[in-house]
Amino acid sequence: MLQLAVTLLLSFIVSFALTNRFLPFLIARMRKRNILGIDVNKINKPKVAEMGGVIVWIGFSSGILLAIFCFSYLNSIELDLTYLLAGYATIAMVGFLGVIDDLIGWKNGIRQWQHALIPVFAALPLMAVKISNPPIKLPFFGFVPEAYVLPLIGTVSFGIIYSLLFVPVGVTGASNAANMLAGLNGLEAGLGSIILATLAATAFNAGQVEATVVAVAMLAALLAFLRFNWFPARVFGGDSLTLMIGASIATIVILGNIEKIGILLMLLYFIELFLKGRFKMQREGFGIPQRDGTLQAPPGKAASITHLIMRSGKFTEKQVVLAILAMQVVVSMVVFGISFFGLFW
Repeated sequence: MLQLAVTLLLSFIVSFALTNRFLPFLIARMRKRNILGIDVNKINKPKVAEMGGVIVWIGFSSGILLAIFCFSYLNSIELDLTYLLAGYATIAMVGFLGVIDDLIGWKNGIRQWQHALIPVFAALPLMAVKISNPPIKLPFFGFVPEAYVLPLIGTVSFGIIYSLLFVPVGVTGASNAANMLAGLNGLEAGLGSIILATLAATAFNAGQVEATVVAVAMLAALLAFLRFNWFPARVFGGDSLTLMIGASIATIVILGNIEKIGILLMLLYFIELFLKGRFKMQREGFGIPQRDGTLQAPPGKAASITHLIMRSGKFTEKQVVLAILAMQVVVSMVVFGISFFGLFW
């Protein structure tokens, strides 16, 4: 256990350090090449460097590689490389597809429904390893059968159904969820950090090493990114970051067999889905900046949790983000407490 803790600490340090070191370089290069986005929540509409998710991917990858080095050459931890590399491949592919989306995204050529389905292809590595799932117990119904007998087909195991159906749905759903509740300085990285920290603690407590390694490496990279993305932001993550955060969450819960925990941790995203669903996902969570530094919600029905907060009083962008992060902290504490004391059905 001590060797695992040391390895996780080293992975965290390497991932954080590399992300922190190379982000200033990326910011400078993006400004030089005019790859910039407009911060619409500021009254002067400053231009901010885009595609910071690229450096987060580099930092995350370094943390994963260090853990693999410790396993392969130092024998300090036990890892199932098949599962770890499958999870890493899924996250890396989502990050790559996110970069493409940033460059030619749905506003410049990719339809919205195509944008939503992009992560399905990235789920293939996790689907290929056919990760099994422990028996699922449904309220009032009991345990789900391990196998089903289908007419003309024969016996089909639940493991195959889980791999071919639930894995891609989980990766796609989580990736797009993380892309919904975003758009304010520090919001997506802050939410991702809180959820990943909760998942890291849960997976570690459950002895799920591969899931813990992924969670710690991504958490470190996100925290380093958050230093540059916090108000006032010097860099935006873009879809390459938000999609990767969601894919990481899905990968961790799949590797760690903690799906119920993952679903509960995404409570705020389900609320956001309901609010945006009323507008067929065509509204953003941005506010209208005021001269006193506060944000005003757009007219009409609220299309985001951010709008609900803006309408409850006069709040600056930072205060809106802090309020949402506080909500996520409460959700995470409740979910972790339920998990720690074994109160799941």
